[in-house]
Amino acid sequence: MVFGLRIERQTHAAEQAMEEHVRNVAAFPLAIPLLAGPGAITATVLLAGQAGGRAVPLTVLIGVIVIVAAACLVTFLVAERIGKLLGITGNIVLSRLLGVILAALAVQYVLDGIRAVFAG
Repeated sequence: MVFGLRIERQTHAAEQAMEEHVRNVAAFPLAIPLLAGPGAITATVLLAGQAGGRAVPLTVLIGVIVIVAAACLVTFLVAERIGKLLGITGNIVLSRLLGVILAALAVQYVLDGIRAVFAG
């Protein structure tokens, strides 16, 4: 992402996908694991367990889940407009910036894991 190689691969893959689009129409639920991954599922289960069957905390938890789902829906609906607004250069800059942030997070997670192993 940082060096822009991904953009070249995406362009090549998009060209191939357009050629095969009519023949291979299929839906892959790839976004679902990204939206409701292990972290989100674990947090939901833990919070539901802490609620202890009480109605108010469970209602708040379900309300938060609905709000997050609605925010994701709104984001998906306006994503194309935002992409057009940013343009090609803006999308490339944003992609590289997010790549740097992702790399920084990965390094931080590794360092935190090493500290936890040697501290405990």
